[in-house]
Amino acid sequence: MNTYDNTLYILTQGAYLAKDGERVAVRLDNETRLAVPIHTLGGIVAFGQVTASPFLMGMAAEAGVCMSFFTEQGKFLARVEGPVSGNIRLRKRQYQASESLSDSCHVAASFIVGKFVNQRSVLERHKRDHGTTSGRVIEASRELSLLIAKVTSPDGLPSPTGGLDALRGIEGIGATRYFSAFDDLILHQKEAFAFKGRNRRPPLDATNALLSFVYTLLTHDVRGALEGVGLDPQAGFLHRDRPGRPGLALDMMEELRPILADRLVLSLINRKQVTGRGFTIAENHGVEMDEKTRRTVLTAYQERKREEIEHPFLQKRAPWSLVPHIQARLLARYLRGDLNGYPAFLWK
Repeated sequence: MNTYDNTLYILTQGAYLAKDGERVAVRLDNETRLAVPIHTLGGIVAFGQVTASPFLMGMAAEAGVCMSFFTEQGKFLARVEGPVSGNIRLRKRQYQASESLSDSCHVAASFIVGKFVNQRSVLERHKRDHGTTSGRVIEASRELSLLIAKVTSPDGLPSPTGGLDALRGIEGIGATRYFSAFDDLILHQKEAFAFKGRNRRPPLDATNALLSFVYTLLTHDVRGALEGVGLDPQAGFLHRDRPGRPGLALDMMEELRPILADRLVLSLINRKQVTGRGFTIAENHGVEMDEKTRRTVLTAYQERKREEIEHPFLQKRAPWSLVPHIQARLLARYLRGDLNGYPAFLWK
């Protein structure tokens, strides 16, 4: 039970939310563990086996406090709101920003800066932890620093350069540079997990199969977080509209992929939690993981999400599982005009 950015997050299984005067009471085993005045909250987000009284839902709806419910794994289930909601205004503003080249460029630049900073942090963390002298790692880190400078202003804020096509070109260059050094981050099981570049649909090697699988899990979590705050996960800024594609979820995932997905894949390989025996070549020549390996990855992903970090913008500790939800709420605040820019998650 934690509060971040005026949002109450309930992760304790078996918790019951009740109305206690003008407060939200969080009860466990018939004991009140927390009571928060409703007027101090902007939202309530519950994960897993958490129930709520209809009287609390009514009070929250009347106060304009949205209640969102997710499975324990982060799948969006439902959102409870009153008859008068700001979400239609939020979505209208999202659509307006998505259609505006200027607005799209500014938000897209923030996502790209976050991605580059976090990719560089992965490389620098590897250098620090393992004392690597790999020329490719050193060079990739240096080139990412140069690309970060291209999409930031002199005061260090994200700045669009030459429109969306130019930003996509810079993003593509950064991805190529980063993945050119990725094989050097794999310290063990080099033969089984040799990495010669990013490929997908289908993945052609075990490392790409792992990356694609964890990216899918992360996309699922980010999409649920966006839905939880009332944003449309399909209306993106960097990734433009395409039927069936969650453009905004893919946008926000960019800054989180290096730290939540790539680092997990590297840990699974280097700690030998997965082995080459867990992968097979399918009829389409793609590489697939077996059921045991998939369970191992899922377990490791859930364990990683329980680890706590300090959120760089809020400067409060939070589990990784809440980072997509916090970022989604910050994006909503930016679109509403409460923030001057979208603060990407920058991991150090």
